[in-house]
Amino acid sequence: MLLDPNACYNAVRARDRRFDGRFFAAVASTHVYCRPICPVRPAKRENMRFFASAAAAEGAGYRPCLRCRPERAPGFSAVDAVGRLVRAAVAGIEEHALTRAGVHELAAALGVSDRHLRRVTETELGVSPIELAQTHRLLLAKRLLSETMLSQTEIAFASGFGSLRRFNALFKARYDLSPRDLRARATATVKATATVKATATVKATAIGTGESAVGITCQLDFRPPLAWDSLLAYLRLRAIPGVEWVDGSHYRRTVAIAAQGIRSQGTSRAPHQGWIAVSLAAKAPALKVELSPSLVPVIGAVIARVQQLFDLGAAPDAVSDVLSAEPILSSVVRRLPGLRVPGAFDGFELGVRAVLGQQVSVKAATTVAGRWARAFGAPLATPFAQLDRLAPTAARVAASSENEIAALGIVGGRARCILALAKAVVDRRVVLSPAADVDAQIEALTRLPGIGAWTAQYIAMRAMHWPDAFPGTDLMLLRAAGMTHRQLAARAEAWRPWRAYATHYLWQSLGAAA
Repeated sequence: MLLDPNACYNAVRARDRRFDGRFFAAVASTHVYCRPICPVRPAKRENMRFFASAAAAEGAGYRPCLRCRPERAPGFSAVDAVGRLVRAAVAGIEEHALTRAGVHELAAALGVSDRHLRRVTETELGVSPIELAQTHRLLLAKRLLSETMLSQTEIAFASGFGSLRRFNALFKARYDLSPRDLRARATATVKATATVKATATVKATAIGTGESAVGITCQLDFRPPLAWDSLLAYLRLRAIPGVEWVDGSHYRRTVAIAAQGIRSQGTSRAPHQGWIAVSLAAKAPALKVELSPSLVPVIGAVIARVQQLFDLGAAPDAVSDVLSAEPILSSVVRRLPGLRVPGAFDGFELGVRAVLGQQVSVKAATTVAGRWARAFGAPLATPFAQLDRLAPTAARVAASSENEIAALGIVGGRARCILALAKAVVDRRVVLSPAADVDAQIEALTRLPGIGAWTAQYIAMRAMHWPDAFPGTDLMLLRAAGMTHRQLAARAEAWRPWRAYATHYLWQSLGAAA
């Protein structure tokens, strides 16, 4: 990705949060690289270099800043990594796709050769997939060293390293200090600047039921603004009873994630189970994520899925620049700056939820989704009275019958569709993940019985986190736009690559999260 050095330098001088995570600035004299928002006084222009990714900066010999902490920078948005393949590869790597699998397996999952995958990531991001994965693991370890009191062994394995010895050696070679020394220096820096209490992240949290839970807390930054209340309202209407619980300030849910590797939604490996709670941080543009200690081994995957669910990699300014020029959108864009496109924590769960929502109200679909979870989801004890069930897996649903599904009050056509979807996910004929080729998955979805263009586009918008997905036949969209399907499709061409955002703005223009 080409960067304009003068524009980057101006963004650094202004500490412009719009560019946070979209490039990194390195200083030749200190061999340190920073986020554009770093509070340290900027170096002279001639002493600075700019990189499209943290991995590229580290590949050039720079170490991450202990003040601004590059590991907490928001992820890529579609405007940052314009290639679909690169975007999918980054999503896969963020879920530790190369921890147990190699470049060849990731490339195969994306339908390309490993040579082609290396070429496009080097062109777009300045590094190979292996280098990108290595930096991601190191930065995750750096985050855990700074924000938790987990042991170094726990951190090493949670970050995807095969041994503590390998972790210590690579960390020392890359950052020129040991994990123990970094934890001490990071803690001292945080105390000196009075920003956050890095040593107080394992704590007891009071729960509304009067019970308590011990959780591990981390912070995920985003580019402001964020329409948090609207995002919570959308998720609250669609929360699956027993699996999700959303109130005025928190999103909570049960979690089951398989051992690290390329996400395989239909495997039988025993998953790590637990719960998460997400809320808006009090003093920073960030979300506070608390998770049960049982999820520590897959904390990287949890972070990646939370980022996708809440669309934390979004670039609100880029979206606004395009959509605010549209007369039918301009007023709602001004009213709700930073509106996000909700993603999905689990692709199969979202796919079933989309099928259940066909031609019925949101409330009715949510009720049936609760029955579906109760029938096919495994029970799970949590500190929250509202959460007692894991979302059903594709493997469990695929092993059921059409009659079992229909007995829940689901009409025959949708029961057949859900069964076909589960079998397709188990067989990996359908991959409901951002780490997949969007066009190929939309085509695969529409080959299943009962899934048409609307459902496929809705799944692409949320499960595949595709910002240009557009369920243009949606009746609420047509009502909000005051157009026919053909008129709206033609008008929406000007909204690319943000048609998913335009969809949510149109729904919001009706006064509700449709």
